Amino acid sequence: MRINLPHDWQTPEKFAKRLGDDVGRQRVMSTEGHLLLVLHEPPSPGVAPRVGRFFWRDAEGNWRSKPLGDGVQALKRHVAEFAERAEELEKECLDAASAEAYYELLQALAPLHRTARHLHAVLQAAREHVPEDRDLINLRDQAGEVERTLEFLHSDAKNGLDFTVAHQAEKQSHRSYEMAVAAHRLNLLAATFFPLATLSAVFGAVFGMMVAYEAHGLHDVDMPTVFGSVMAVGLVCGLVLGWLIARKPTPLEPAAVVRKAIRR
Repeated sequence: MRINLPHDWQTPEKFAKRLGDDVGRQRVMSTEGHLLLVLHEPPSPGVAPRVGRFFWRDAEGNWRSKPLGDGVQALKRHVAEFAERAEELEKECLDAASAEAYYELLQALAPLHRTARHLHAVLQAAREHVPEDRDLINLRDQAGEVERTLEFLHSDAKNGLDFTVAHQAEKQSHRSYEMAVAAHRLNLLAATFFPLATLSAVFGAVFGMMVAYEAHGLHDVDMPTVFGSVMAVGLVCGLVLGWLIARKPTPLEPAAVVRKAIRR
């Protein structure tokens, strides 16, 4: 559906012909001493469509707008809405303390900053069409201040997000270092008592075998030979198991990988 200007506006026909089916980008139209400003409302986070506002200045310098009413005060209220929104975001930036808060702030700042920058450009272009209009000069300067404030806020929020992420990474690295130190101390403790535990197990096994032989009357069995055999088998099994664990897996060739995938 084509966008139409209010029926009670006596605007040049050229303005109506230049309007499309949606509001489009922010811009200024000028003809026969008339100005038409096509502006956007301050955007809301997560809302892609832009809501347009029209401000018409006739050849005598009188302003009318849709939907903010008549007079230059309507255009001033439009610029003031951006200033108020920038002030709210500045307070949120001061209160932000987490990566999520900074991210949400950036999501709100980015579209508002773009809209304010284009608003400043439109008011500058309108001022060039009617350089004698003091109200346009003041509004252009106010829009420039809003744009600069939002630019600083965007930079501060971006720096805050980067610092928060880096700080969390540093804390995580420090925790990993502490865990590595604790694991190293545990390994030293295990290495200190491992020989003692091994010797205790060996002599415990010897003592157990001696008790078993005495209890069952196995005096004819060569206990040292049996004990040595058990120890040898245990050591061989341990060495084989250690070799199996320590060896590197053989990488599959690309063709083998394809064949394996086909079999599946």
